[in-house]
Amino acid sequence: MPIAVISSMATRHVLNDLADSYTQQSGQLVTVESVGGVAAARRVEQREEAFDVVVLAADAIDGLVAAGRVDAASRVGIARSGIAVAVAAGAATRPIDNERAVRDAVLAARSIGYSTGPSGAHVMRLFERWGIAQKIAPRIVQAPPGVAVGALIARGEVELGFQQMSELIGLDGVDIIGPLPREIQTLTVFKGAVCADARSPVDARSLLAFMSAPQGDAIKRRYGMEAVTRR
Repeated sequence: MPIAVISSMATRHVLNDLADSYTQQSGQLVTVESVGGVAAARRVEQREEAFDVVVLAADAIDGLVAAGRVDAASRVGIARSGIAVAVAAGAATRPIDNERAVRDAVLAARSIGYSTGPSGAHVMRLFERWGIAQKIAPRIVQAPPGVAVGALIARGEVELGFQQMSELIGLDGVDIIGPLPREIQTLTVFKGAVCADARSPVDARSLLAFMSAPQGDAIKRRYGMEAVTRR
């Protein structure tokens, strides 16, 4: 029986590659379903489906621990990701090398896309802090849960988009201008945990140990993510 993993979209590519590597090494099949982070947490919390492992932003995993839906002791850091800024492939770009430049780029954009996940919440806080949230409100487009901001950019529905680097890198029809500058960047830590209803907790723990181990670091870097600091 495959180990069933559910995750947010931000870690989709990383987890699929890690799962393939784990299967090649162990012979154990792994299935990864990636959906919007809110939907993934809700499905684990409602316990209507059997999942062995869940991978979400750290605060969402902590919420599932509080709800008794995952094994608290099984939590491990999988990867961390920063926010990137992107436009349609071939589109003109503006500099984003400092906070003021990013603010100016947002004010100049015809439309601004952001996600329902941690990156979107951070960007919206920046807009509020800059005092431009109301001014740009008519131009803001929030990607529906499970839909990548990059997809909206590629379709021409959004001119300037913000999302986790891991969700934008390698996406057809999209050019990444760069990461947010250090002074306004935030790194989201994604953690994995064994679900309370896991059919094989031992296998689930083995998979999480593999996904958090150094041999997976190259895969994480391939998708613009970093390993979580190990103690």
